[in-house]
Amino acid sequence: MKRLAVYCGSSLGVDPTYREKAIKLGEMMAKENCGLVYGGGAIGIMGAIADSVLKHGGSASGVIPKFLDQIEITHNGLTELYVSENMPERKNKMYELADGFVALPGGIGTLEELFEVYTWRQLKIHDKPIGILNINGYYDHLIAHINHMVSEGFLQKKHTELIFVRNEPRELLNEMLKLIPEKKTELDQLNG
Repeated sequence: MKRLAVYCGSSLGVDPTYREKAIKLGEMMAKENCGLVYGGGAIGIMGAIADSVLKHGGSASGVIPKFLDQIEITHNGLTELYVSENMPERKNKMYELADGFVALPGGIGTLEELFEVYTWRQLKIHDKPIGILNINGYYDHLIAHINHMVSEGFLQKKHTELIFVRNEPRELLNEMLKLIPEKKTELDQLNG
């Protein structure tokens, strides 16, 4: 896996463990020569993982829309920085650059990004692996709701297996590194 897109918050959250685990994941990604693709910010969990990847000799590619440049404070030390016109262009560029996707703690933007690639995977638009780093049970309620969708007949059980949920960075990264997409999908072919 050459590059992993990480969706996460532009805030640090209340528990310092969120930042610590993001830093640990960034360090491990750099050591595995797995580049980071992320939202391009210098603050919050986003900034923490980017700083960690760079500190440990890895590459970090940020994608930020023009209008968020001041809000999320663009990281100026990245390997690559792409400035998009809007959010859909940002998400498409991140998709294009990444071989897989991971969600760390974050807000509604993180959930929106996660569920977009999850939906695309369910619809077989791509076969890139998706993971959730469930730090301190942050995503327990979300996972319970996904299981509730199955029990209520709105999601097939097999589709719950399209996301790996792990509590520790090493466990999640090991799973992700094992699962490299085998073929170009329809969306990949459109993107070149």
